[in-house]
Amino acid sequence: MAAARAAALLRRQSLGAAAANPYLFSGHGLRYRKLEVILTTTIDKLGKAGEVVKVAPGHFRNHLMPKMLAVPNMDKFAILIREQRKLYQREEEVVKEVTKEDDDARLQEERLKQYQTAAKRLDNALLVLRRFISTGNELRTPVTKDEIVAEVARQLNINIHPDNLHLQSPLASLGEFELPLRLPQDIPRPEGNLQWTLNVKIRRK
Repeated sequence: MAAARAAALLRRQSLGAAAANPYLFSGHGLRYRKLEVILTTTIDKLGKAGEVVKVAPGHFRNHLMPKMLAVPNMDKFAILIREQRKLYQREEEVVKEVTKEDDDARLQEERLKQYQTAAKRLDNALLVLRRFISTGNELRTPVTKDEIVAEVARQLNINIHPDNLHLQSPLASLGEFELPLRLPQDIPRPEGNLQWTLNVKIRRK
């Protein structure tokens, strides 16, 4: 509210001064005369907010003043500009420029959280496969690592790389298996266990 009132007061006084002060129009018709004005906002190639710069009278009258981008370089306007900038000073100090390093660190942290969430889901899940058997508990065709990875994506909606699964040889019989998961070392290990695992159960089809 205070900032809005200050801006409104600044606009009224600026327009009033423009109508009453012949200084603003003293350069009318003179091509090279410049006026000193105070910028209310930063303008590229002209100056920063609060700075006193020289501009052509026509540029100030037709562009800067109607849009409240600048005010005449007079004491009362200088005071108003300083007071208005104080209102925004605290907000300007809080704003922090986000660097590429900050952005990369944030992305890395988010990615690590996603990995940990997926690891917990895999560790608590039971992947059930149904296969034909040949004799006894032996499977007609062993279950390969690629098949398990595909079933993880289909049943659990989690995409893992074959290298994330430690399987020395295909599963060739019915039963339950606890397969170790190879995950990035940055992911904390599950409480009470030495590593993340995936539980697989193969049933008769």
